[in-house]
Amino acid sequence: MTSPLRYDLKLIASWIKPGSRVLGLGCGEGDLLYWLKNEKQVVERGIEIKESKVVKCIEKGISVLQGDIDEELEDYPDKAFDYAICSQTLQQVYDPEVLINAMLRVARKGVVSFPNFGHINVRYQLAITGRAPVTPDLPFQWYNTPNIRVLSLDDFKRFADQTGFRILKKAAINTKNQHRQGKRVFFLPNLFATYGIFLIGKE
Repeated sequence: MTSPLRYDLKLIASWIKPGSRVLGLGCGEGDLLYWLKNEKQVVERGIEIKESKVVKCIEKGISVLQGDIDEELEDYPDKAFDYAICSQTLQQVYDPEVLINAMLRVARKGVVSFPNFGHINVRYQLAITGRAPVTPDLPFQWYNTPNIRVLSLDDFKRFADQTGFRILKKAAINTKNQHRQGKRVFFLPNLFATYGIFLIGKE
C-alpha cells in the first residue's frame, strides 16, 4: 500500500482517471506519480531539475527525466499525455503563458496549483508592516524565495480568459500539519484560501 499523500495532492489525484498517461512537471520526489502509478495504474513520466529529487523518483521506480521543464516539454509530441500536472511550480517559472500552452499541447488536460498571494494573512502583513509578507505557506524572505511570480486565485482566472484556455474544475483549499490535512474553502476563496488548484483544457 502506498503512503498517504499531502492533502492538495490527494485532491489532484481524485481528478485523474485510472489508466491515464500522466506527465508530472517539477515532480519533486515523485510522491504523486508514485501514488497514481500504484493506485490508479497510470502510465507516468516526470521532469524534475534537482538531481537529489530525481534520485528519489528513480528509487520509487518512477520514470523521470532530469532537466528544465520548458526545454524538455519541447521534445514531446502533441497529445502524448492525458494530463500534465504542474503542482506548486507555476509561480516559479519565467513565462507561465508559454508553459501553459506547452502543457496543453502535450496533454489533453492540465492541472496547476499554486499558493494564493491574495490570502488575508498576506494582505494584512503587507498593509500593516509595508514589507514583503512571510506566512506558513509562503515561508521565504523576499531575497531567498523561489517564487518569482505573485498571483492570486482571481489573477489566474483572468489569466485564463486572456490566454484562451478553459478552467474545467477548481478547488480552493487550506492545509495544516505540513499539508497532510486540509479543507476546501467555498466562501470568498480569494481571501481565505491558501492554495488554488485548477483543472484546465482547451476544449
